Amino acid sequence: MQLSETRYGKGKDLTPSTPGLRPAALRKHAKFGSCSSQEAREPRIIDLNAMDYSNFTLYVDESGDHSLESINPEYPLFVLAFCVVAKQDYRTRIAPEMTGFKHRWFGHEAVILHAHEIRKEQGEFGFLFDRAARGCFQDDLTVLMDRLPYVLIAGAIDKVRLNRRYAIPDNPYSIAMRFCLERAFSFLREQGEASGLTHVLVESRGRKEDAALELVFRRICDGTNTFGCRLPFEVVFVDKKQNLPGLQLADLVCHPIGRHLLKPEQKNRAYEVLKKKFPRGSREKSEGHGLKTFP
Repeated sequence: MQLSETRYGKGKDLTPSTPGLRPAALRKHAKFGSCSSQEAREPRIIDLNAMDYSNFTLYVDESGDHSLESINPEYPLFVLAFCVVAKQDYRTRIAPEMTGFKHRWFGHEAVILHAHEIRKEQGEFGFLFDRAARGCFQDDLTVLMDRLPYVLIAGAIDKVRLNRRYAIPDNPYSIAMRFCLERAFSFLREQGEASGLTHVLVESRGRKEDAALELVFRRICDGTNTFGCRLPFEVVFVDKKQNLPGLQLADLVCHPIGRHLLKPEQKNRAYEVLKKKFPRGSREKSEGHGLKTFP
């Protein structure tokens, strides 16, 4: 399916009759060259209610690293996960409920939920060395992850198998990002939300890494994808210190997916919750649809 020519082709005048603020939609309009040089120099405003944004946001995180030269034999995977969240659900459910969880356990919302620190009982999570406290904390966190409304899309790359299969393998990050963006687009299209711009929020890793990631992202969205069309996504890099609940949600889902793929026979309460969050479409199983493993 081709995307709307209104946004990604010929374009139309975005100036509304009711003044508002100047959003990213105007920058996109200018970027695709549908404004004359004179129009581009003139200040313009558009109605907030008329902005062409989708009703979803994607929050992204990863587990493992994407190096193919030095592979950890204990965790030879790279897992990229997208939490697809309706903005209404984020405002009314996810943000307040994650804040409530923090208030219960820490007395304030400034703490950042970080899966690695939770597993290693580090920093704010040092109290988890106590077995009883850890059990209660994990129970409460599992209930929270089950209750929150989000759709999970993930791509997992087995780096050992990738090296064996291809003489010159592509970067695992590129492969996983393409899988996830394509499936996210399919999901949004099913929801009737593929014509508006959807923001993809990623934790910033530094100027060099962010630039490399953005290059991969833009190549995929500019047409290097299964659909052969421009995908309506825009990446946003976020400082971890901003303490966004959506990015913490994405951080919490990655490692359980990797553990399940490495040891599917091992009990994994977190994954039992997460597997219900994958979109299945017409399929009975999430593998290959919401969860893509490669090769």
